[in-house]
Amino acid sequence: MTVYTVGTRGSRLSLAQTGHVLDALKEANPEDEYKVRRIKTQGDTDDRPLFAIDQKGIFEKEIDRAVSEGGADFAVHSLKDVPTELAPGLVLACVPRRAAANDVLVSPGGSGLGSLPRGATVGTSSLRRAVQVGRSRSDLHVKPVRGNIETRIAKVGAGYDAVVLAEAGISRLGLDVKYAALPEESFAPSPGQGSLALVARSGDAGTISMLNRIEDAASRAEAEAERALSERIGSGCRFPVGALARSAGELLTIRAEAFSVDGSRSVSVQASGPRGSPRKVGESAGNEMLERGAGDLALNWREKVDEWNRS
Repeated sequence: MTVYTVGTRGSRLSLAQTGHVLDALKEANPEDEYKVRRIKTQGDTDDRPLFAIDQKGIFEKEIDRAVSEGGADFAVHSLKDVPTELAPGLVLACVPRRAAANDVLVSPGGSGLGSLPRGATVGTSSLRRAVQVGRSRSDLHVKPVRGNIETRIAKVGAGYDAVVLAEAGISRLGLDVKYAALPEESFAPSPGQGSLALVARSGDAGTISMLNRIEDAASRAEAEAERALSERIGSGCRFPVGALARSAGELLTIRAEAFSVDGSRSVSVQASGPRGSPRKVGESAGNEMLERGAGDLALNWREKVDEWNRS
């Protein structure tokens, strides 16, 4: 029997995600045991908007350091929050089966975006979602909202008419809340949304082998394609991009979209290729986005974010 220590944030969602992973690992490795180590990160203590924190990995760095130093054997993260370049000596050891990747609109009646009255206030913690809401309904008022999922949901009816969240978080917490799924065609999610990332030391073959027993090949391919695109165009909190890859047999297709700050301009691409070469598929889509002007959109965003942070 081997006892493994898993590092995770202490939020309710993080613990629920870790519990989901451990349930799968215990089934795949019944002879092993697991201990949970809760670790506080910068993202747990800094209440500024995410775009105002010009750093990568604010929800992972302290946890990954514990893995690197041997204080934990592996970490469980939300994949969309994990930088495309991990710290030296660490590896993305496993991507379990992906949950729902789409966003949802939480409102008192659980109806869609089109049913909101003119001038309604929609809350979101994401620049990407804010632009997408504005492009779909320019008459709505988009207002920033931070806090955990339960806190943001509690804002509905208390200063907000609705909030936009990831469906995966709601389902993993088992929350009984009314919502409407937002269409992926106009609300492409953040790269990696709905997926979990299990990070381990690159030289720890035993832990990596153990984690690989719950790897989902399709989810891994989708994640690698989306991360490759994100890396190629430099997307992140200061340059929001929507991207979603889907596997169909041995074919992998990715669709991605980037916008100007005011939502008036956009670059949308789609690329397909073998599921066995996901990074090439993602890089191909990224190259096309750059050829069609995504670099100018990125500069537009970064200049605007710098202006917001100075004000």
